[in-house]
Amino acid sequence: MLILYHGWRSSASRRVRLCLAEKGLDYESRLVDMIRGEQHSPEYLAMNPNGVVPALILEDGRVLYESSVIAEYLEETYPTPSIRPADPYERATMRNFVRWVDEKCLAKLIVFNWSQSMQPVASQWSEDELAKRMARIPTPERREAWLRVARKPYTEEEKAEAMRGLLLLLERMDGMLEASGSGWLVGKAYSIADIGAAPFVMRISELNAPALAEHPLVTDWWARVQARPSFTTARIEAYIESAAKDTAKK
Repeated sequence: MLILYHGWRSSASRRVRLCLAEKGLDYESRLVDMIRGEQHSPEYLAMNPNGVVPALILEDGRVLYESSVIAEYLEETYPTPSIRPADPYERATMRNFVRWVDEKCLAKLIVFNWSQSMQPVASQWSEDELAKRMARIPTPERREAWLRVARKPYTEEEKAEAMRGLLLLLERMDGMLEASGSGWLVGKAYSIADIGAAPFVMRISELNAPALAEHPLVTDWWARVQARPSFTTARIEAYIESAAKDTAKK
């Protein structure tokens, strides 16, 4: 059976769960406690040297990471139902869009997500504990993000700038939805492009619902995404509610 190491609120993990749910694939769920730093343990780094979630253990024991790579692997290995356009140009457009989201929006999303879930805990770490945790983080970008939430919380000005960056996604999606005319971002059917955008639109809907309402094409698209059975199966819950559940369990 497939084994998925993931976090409920991780945008990349949500993408992979949506892919698995869309294809009706069973998997063993193994949660990674990112606040405790389990993603930076030697055991996890041996699977995913980037020290982030998700990681997917295949049935033969090999490991995949990076949500877009996992999504395309699942499509090629389990092609029905398809979540990738048949047309080569549309497939390239899909890949370019997902890459754009990762490059332009992920860092912006971290500002809000980590401020809400990581900062209250990280700010309580001693200097010694912080140093030990920082030494285990394999990438400079993530070390900087953890240092920020632990010792220099994002300002309201930085959050406002991050929101402006996130809202560029809605503008781009408007153009894609208008061009496709299908109700989906690329081609005529729900695809990895839609899955790639869904976690980000979910957070925009929670953080700035009025801005989302200004984009009726995206609003209609978002309603269709949420209506798919895979959305419920993948457990794409509101960020704050999900965080509160985890806190209550500890």
